[in-house]
Amino acid sequence: MAGCLLKFCIAPFAFQSRAGTTANSGCFDSATYAKKYLPKIAWDYFAAGADDCTTRDENILAYKRIRFRPRMLRDVSVMDIRTKILGSEISFPVGIAPTGFHQLAWPDGEKSTARAARAMDTCYIASTYSTCTLEEISAAAPGGLRWFQLYIHRNRAASQQLVRRAEALGFQGLVLTADLPYTGKRRDDVRNGFRLPPHMKVKNLEGVFEEDDCSEYGLPPNSLDPSVTWNDIYWLRSLTRLPIIIKGILTREDAELAVKHGVQGIIVSNHGGRQLDEGPATIDALVEVVEAVRGRVEVYVDGGIRKGSDVLKALALGAKCVFIGRPALWGLAYRGEEGLQDVLRILRDEFRLSMALAGCASVSEIGQHLVQFSRL
Repeated sequence: MAGCLLKFCIAPFAFQSRAGTTANSGCFDSATYAKKYLPKIAWDYFAAGADDCTTRDENILAYKRIRFRPRMLRDVSVMDIRTKILGSEISFPVGIAPTGFHQLAWPDGEKSTARAARAMDTCYIASTYSTCTLEEISAAAPGGLRWFQLYIHRNRAASQQLVRRAEALGFQGLVLTADLPYTGKRRDDVRNGFRLPPHMKVKNLEGVFEEDDCSEYGLPPNSLDPSVTWNDIYWLRSLTRLPIIIKGILTREDAELAVKHGVQGIIVSNHGGRQLDEGPATIDALVEVVEAVRGRVEVYVDGGIRKGSDVLKALALGAKCVFIGRPALWGLAYRGEEGLQDVLRILRDEFRLSMALAGCASVSEIGQHLVQFSRL
């Protein structure tokens, strides 16, 4: 274990020494780069899923079973890839999903992530488990579109304070993660004895658990509140005027309950395959959720998006926007803010090209008529 912590402690110097390289050409290349240069314990934390990693891998494979039905002889000389999420315009329909511990990937951590999102004019969902505070993230990219992702802990006062801090700092949405009453069994983390290195903290909760053994992801084991129910949506509504987006929905039944309880958005997500293994791929669950919602709230999706054509498939099946998790981390690991901008820029350009080749000049022309499911 001491060896793992030593690797973490020297990592920032390694990050700086490789910042001048230029070998990034896509999500897969940046992943290869990150695997080579990140300490193994950090790579395993970011990359692994729960149990056999079946769901993690299926998230990617499911996109390959979807085929396009492109239309020809359509004027695509002028392209418009902008869209709006909850009334805010973004330059293209790819945002950054909430993931924790960005300083494991790059010294500036979530501050670099926020700056990259602002530079690319898209949405960043900051995690409760950030290694920078909400205040630092906000100051790093003033004017950027940011939502705040919330885990509800047994210490409800701490969660309440986070919600109010986020609203006061100008965050524009509250994303409640619904699929983590307990942490899934991530075998690589168990084998590695994963702990945050001493110089990193879960900054948004610093001081809350000082008397406790913070051995599980920088927090006490079982600090999450497993008693959270749909009625807690009403509790959150009493704390904030921010729109509430619920993350982790995979079924028709829960989509209908989300609408019933007045949320403004749903993120179809299986936590990157890090919670319950052998659940559905998110792109497959998206179809069921969109049908259940019937346009009453906006629906987004994360998990498995690696190419611009994946973005087009997700929008064709009813997503308003997609959010990327691991690819954003690989970009950070490559060269921080600039590396993440590279990843976002590549996805943007691939998405624009895929749209044009499919015969769509604007996001409004994308629909289910563009895709079909293969038997592969």
